[in-house]
Amino acid sequence: MKLTKSEVEKIAKLSRLDLTTKEKELYASQLSKVLVYFEKLNEVNTENVEITAQVTGLENVYREDRMDQCDFQKELVKQAAETENDLIKTKSVF
Repeated sequence: MKLTKSEVEKIAKLSRLDLTTKEKELYASQLSKVLVYFEKLNEVNTENVEITAQVTGLENVYREDRMDQCDFQKELVKQAAETENDLIKTKSVF
């Protein structure tokens, strides 16, 4: 598949790239070669191939959120520079 200069210009615009005329010609050639290579994938028989999302076999491992009792909370609050209602007072983030 050969990309035209106008197609490269459209891709550049969508990518917010300001390309020179020389760059447009260069990228048209390079991207066309990449697309020709990917067209070879159409030749592969994938009829009996299972759909795969990932191949490592890894799974996400989540733990249940839980709150544990903190025996030294009052000691920590005492060490803070500013406190309010037994909580540490900080500067606003936003």
